[in-house]
Amino acid sequence: MRKIKNVAKAIAFCATVASSSLLADTVKIGVQAPITGKYANEGQGIEQFVKLIVNEKNAQGGLLGKQIEVVTCDDEAKAQKAAVCARKLVNAGVFAVIGSYTSGATEAAQATYYRNKILQTSDGTSDSLIKRKYWTFFRNSFPNSAQSDFTADYFINQKNYKRIVVLSDYSSYSEGLGDATEESIKKIGGNVIFRGKIKSGTQNFTAMLTKIKAMNPDVIYYSGYYTDGGLLRSQQKQLGIDADFVGGDSNDNPDFLKLAGSAAEGTVLINFPTPDILPYKEAKKYLKAYEDTYNMKPPSIWAVVNADGLRAIMHGVEQTKSFDTKKISDFLHNLKDFPGITGPVTFREDGERIGAEFMVYEIQKDGSYKVLGK
Repeated sequence: MRKIKNVAKAIAFCATVASSSLLADTVKIGVQAPITGKYANEGQGIEQFVKLIVNEKNAQGGLLGKQIEVVTCDDEAKAQKAAVCARKLVNAGVFAVIGSYTSGATEAAQATYYRNKILQTSDGTSDSLIKRKYWTFFRNSFPNSAQSDFTADYFINQKNYKRIVVLSDYSSYSEGLGDATEESIKKIGGNVIFRGKIKSGTQNFTAMLTKIKAMNPDVIYYSGYYTDGGLLRSQQKQLGIDADFVGGDSNDNPDFLKLAGSAAEGTVLINFPTPDILPYKEAKKYLKAYEDTYNMKPPSIWAVVNADGLRAIMHGVEQTKSFDTKKISDFLHNLKDFPGITGPVTFREDGERIGAEFMVYEIQKDGSYKVLGK
């Protein structure tokens, strides 16, 4: 009997050693994104690009000799679920998290990652994301304030709009971009005749648009997401509102065209350069790999900037030869001109990515984009 117990203990010990050995050869990276819900195609694009980069690194021998395991949590772009995701990913033992897609979901998880010394990189553009100066957080896109200044210059100095309407929803991202754009327009002498807000997901915006029609605007600017932007554009046309329609960066999604239908033609979008015209060798390489792997193009630029956030973190690991997140963070705060898919990646001391570039696109009848300027 004693012999059997000893054998059992030996087997258990060997299993523990084997398990520890396996864990020692693996490192985990989290993805927090809306895999389901109304922004699902964006979240799925982020997850797919992360897995593409990870699979490439694993095939090369891994990160400091460790194979990378991707752990995904679906936050549905909701703050409450984002907070739950943060706890789940912490418990899963990740050392870094890519995401989330929306600023609200990103912000809801920030403090948890900070308290647990886990790196986080996100495409969220809300300026509030860097106000707490968490050393764990890095923005892989550019802030609302940069986009708002570009938009104001385009409206006033290039289009000479005299009567401007600014619309947003109530999310931290959209409201922040709307407010920043209104402020930037007024700062250079522009005239915002109405600053309105809609409830995202309402579907029917005719009451708001009828009110706007009576104001006779030159342009309607919408700072929210494509799920509402496409419907706003469609209903604007149905109501015969003769004004230009300009969407902020989160309107740049294939589903905008589906929701707007034929009304999408003539819509102007302001965003980073679209993936297909990024002039960098890394872009050509990884965009081809994405299409070859998934038989589709990335849904938008957001999957691509998140891939750059991951690549920057992995570069930090390799350069510091460490998974110590504070060492990696210190390295990234001094990162300059890392060759990203979306262009050179440079972080400011507060985790802000600097060197923003924006472009103006017009949607054509066939759904293609015509570059109007940058």
